[in-house]
Amino acid sequence: MALHFLVENSADSAVGDLVSLTGAEAKHAAVVRRIRVGEAVTVGDGSGVWLTGVAEEVSPSRVEVRVSARSEEPAPNPRIILAQALAKGDRDELAVQAACELGVDEIIPWQASRSVSRWEGPKAVKGRERWSTIVREAAKQAHRAWVPEVSPPVTTAGLASRASSQRLLLLDPSASTRLSDLEPDGRDLVLVVGPEGGISDDELRKLSDAGAERVLLGKTVLRTSTAGPAAIAVLSVALGRW
Repeated sequence: MALHFLVENSADSAVGDLVSLTGAEAKHAAVVRRIRVGEAVTVGDGSGVWLTGVAEEVSPSRVEVRVSARSEEPAPNPRIILAQALAKGDRDELAVQAACELGVDEIIPWQASRSVSRWEGPKAVKGRERWSTIVREAAKQAHRAWVPEVSPPVTTAGLASRASSQRLLLLDPSASTRLSDLEPDGRDLVLVVGPEGGISDDELRKLSDAGAERVLLGKTVLRTSTAGPAAIAVLSVALGRW
């Protein structure tokens, strides 16, 4: 399979045009991935445009790709959204990476009451930037035409407000409804994953009162780093993506 790269300003590129990889993307292509002149590659803008081409010039500062084919992939509908509670160590980052590879369409950092990690002030900005970088690299690795958005972090109240237009699904080991029995109704699906200590009773009540549904993945209790990706796989089957 051809190596894939992201160039945000490639949306208007047509067959026969040259697309330039510069900066860190060029260095990654030339030095890390070691592409060669004449090698086939794919280039995307992260918003549905998909270009196929051949590398005509390769250097650590610039890689020129001649476009041979162009297509556009429509945005997923309905979307799968992951509301991932902030977790200690790199567990939330592992969840974000795997979720992107498996097809999530948006990621919401959730400041849950039991989150050990706290995103406040400048740390919130840096945290979101870090997650966005992870998502970008995972999207390239997975050859995704659409790069998921990392939204600003939300509180439980902010998360509950989404229930008015989206379908919130709380991953709860004590729930009686299986996620695998879910019948999609056309609304975007928001998977809510708690931190290491789980979703608190107060949060479950507030989110349920807003219209969220409690759903069960299986008999085992999964880590916060694996619950979201596992649920995304289940929904991908339900939505006919897989």
